[in-house]
Amino acid sequence: MLERFHVPKKDQVKVSEKSIRLLVEQLFEKLGVPKKDAVIAADVLITADLRGVESHGISNMLSKYVEYYQDGTFNAKPNWKTVSETTNTAVIAADRAHGIIIGHYAMNSAINKARKHNIGIVNIFNSGHMGPIGHFPMMAAQEDMIGICAISAGTGILPTFAAEPRLGTNPIAFAAPGEQEAPFLFDAATSAIANNKIVLAIRMGASLLPGWIGDLDGTPIMEEKKVDHPKKYPQLLFGGTRELGSHKAYGLSLFIEIISSLLSGEEAGMVSESKGVANPTNEYPEAGTRTFLAAINISSFTEVAGFKKRMDKMLRMLLDTPPSPGNDRVIYPGVVEHEEYQDRIKNGIPYHKDVVAWLETAIKEFNLPKLEIF
Repeated sequence: MLERFHVPKKDQVKVSEKSIRLLVEQLFEKLGVPKKDAVIAADVLITADLRGVESHGISNMLSKYVEYYQDGTFNAKPNWKTVSETTNTAVIAADRAHGIIIGHYAMNSAINKARKHNIGIVNIFNSGHMGPIGHFPMMAAQEDMIGICAISAGTGILPTFAAEPRLGTNPIAFAAPGEQEAPFLFDAATSAIANNKIVLAIRMGASLLPGWIGDLDGTPIMEEKKVDHPKKYPQLLFGGTRELGSHKAYGLSLFIEIISSLLSGEEAGMVSESKGVANPTNEYPEAGTRTFLAAINISSFTEVAGFKKRMDKMLRMLLDTPPSPGNDRVIYPGVVEHEEYQDRIKNGIPYHKDVVAWLETAIKEFNLPKLEIF
């Protein structure tokens, strides 16, 4: 994550992983979530924080999730069901289940199918926010598989040349295991910037970089700009302009719409701003996420130990590549998150003081355990 999105040291409050995990588990339970599901939800969010993915962890998401459970947007005890299934595939109607919970069950299903039948693909519709989507491919990587997750949600992104937004941030994530090196983990929106990172930028007082957002008529803004609301301006695809490659993100974003929405039996978000078959009237606008999850069993293609050794050779070669002037080193997707995890599990998770203040309020309101501050 770019340095401008990290919490400034002067505003940091370091909290122990164990204490924040216990707090979040109990908070979800107080909101009516069954204990097993509360443990899953807390693990997804805390793992994001440990990896340094603050845009999709406690800081940006927990207060929203509390709101969504309280106003009925998320269903604490959903009656989710599999509406179609084969040996390799399934489609789940989520009944407004929280995405970070139903995503866990869906990826486990994909992994089990891949273990038995080489490849497993599970789609979800009518779920809540999926959180840090890299979590789900990593579940597959930890089982010696390649994991994929792609999501369609929202319509706040401008297609190339467009004056009106039509696309979601439509993120995609991949993960693959190594032997000794940190796993490969790529997790990125097809927009120039995830909406949650705009929220972080506002909190930090940071400017948005050129090519991240468009003006109200769709013209790309090609200078730094501070904003005071995350949805004030439409967002651009990564690349920003056709000349800088936005058409590539456009094509990828549309493909994600196809495999996550249309393959689930849903309309594309731009057609209906779909909130799931169970909610055709858009009663719950934040519970309309459509998700594609896949697990590929490496052993169905090649010997796992040899694959992981070859991964290590490739990843190590990248790490040993000489950096260009002004840069400290060459990295690959996933290595920084791995390093952050090792540091934060030992030394605490750095939260913004405002986030900790909100947590302290929640502790009093819901009678939750106290935080352990480093």
